[in-house]
Amino acid sequence: MSEAADTERPNGDVRRRVSKQLGRANTSRAGMWFWEVDRVLLLLAMLLIAIGLVAVAAASPATARRYSDATHIMPAMHYFWRQLMWVCLSVPVLIGVSMLPVTVARRFALVGAAVFLVLLALVPIIGSETNGARRWLDLGVSDLQPSEFLKPFFIVATAWMLSFRAKDPELPVLFITGGMTAVIAVLLMLQPDFGQTIIFGTVWLILLTISGISALAIGGLIGTAIAGVVAAYLFYDTAHTRINNFLFPTKEAALVDRYQVEMAHQTLSAGGLTGAGPGSGQVKFKLPEAHTDYIFSVIGEEFGLISCAVIVLLYAAIVIRVFMKMLDEEDAFRLLAASGLAAQFGVQALINMAVNTGIAPSKGMTLPFISYGGSSMIALSIGYGLLLAFTRRNPYLKRSPYTGRWSKG
Repeated sequence: MSEAADTERPNGDVRRRVSKQLGRANTSRAGMWFWEVDRVLLLLAMLLIAIGLVAVAAASPATARRYSDATHIMPAMHYFWRQLMWVCLSVPVLIGVSMLPVTVARRFALVGAAVFLVLLALVPIIGSETNGARRWLDLGVSDLQPSEFLKPFFIVATAWMLSFRAKDPELPVLFITGGMTAVIAVLLMLQPDFGQTIIFGTVWLILLTISGISALAIGGLIGTAIAGVVAAYLFYDTAHTRINNFLFPTKEAALVDRYQVEMAHQTLSAGGLTGAGPGSGQVKFKLPEAHTDYIFSVIGEEFGLISCAVIVLLYAAIVIRVFMKMLDEEDAFRLLAASGLAAQFGVQALINMAVNTGIAPSKGMTLPFISYGGSSMIALSIGYGLLLAFTRRNPYLKRSPYTGRWSKG
């Protein structure tokens, strides 16, 4: 055997092993997942998570100073290190959920919806209160916000029920899903959490629209939603106060409730187009909840409005890609579940950015994958994992070697 052949064989073996592990011939669960998952959607999520870590690092000193006192001084990067821990927990959850078969993912979501609906009902009774709102369950190690976890599970459960309309349009799934949404809305208003109520209601309306209900029914539901907002303004103190302080602010409101919106706008615009630079922002130190609700404003100050525009495009790219991918989906459940999860992701981002820019009143809404928070990160990872599971496709499924073609000759 020649020396040249001797040296080429090990390289050939290495190439074959690499091809076997990373090529399309790999039939392991991880290998099949790699070729079936939408890698563009996965990349977009990883980009947002990475941006979130940088943003929390920028906001952490301001929040740490705000929550420090004479007896306890928090380290400047306290919230960054905690967010890094949550990311290390959340990314494997996202990948693991995205590997679930569609049937298993659906069952997982249905069980999750039942469990977290019960937990949501317990929040007004045994929940812990922060900043005047009772939205969390104290687990000792950390606080759990059931509404964050319920969102993706609710969407999948609603999609599953609405998918039966494809087989029997006479089934009363509209009333069943509407009743479930109403129960959740009441429980959220008791906390109070007006922002989450809007998300649940909006996504339900979007799912109904995609499921193919009549234009007359959609018009009636939109009218009912408007009437609900008016009723909330008239009879629900929290909504009344928030709307009044936003539209008709008094001097007292400007000093208290409107202060956050005003400071968010100032922080967002302080950096101009290119930003003050990492760690150079100063207005953020006057901003409440810089690491959660108003992190988009911190990004504007430190990295500029151009960076904010890039983030908007990333969220838009996720929603548009999912909806384009679902255009030729034949499974009603997968169509509804994936579209609903993408809509929830986009609506939540839109509300947060609207609050930061002063277009909407303060809602206490996190920016998906960017804001600090354990419940938010893990819940969003579960939701995005379900989205990836429902959009997975075998690229060779419709390329059967036994499919014949008519010859033109």
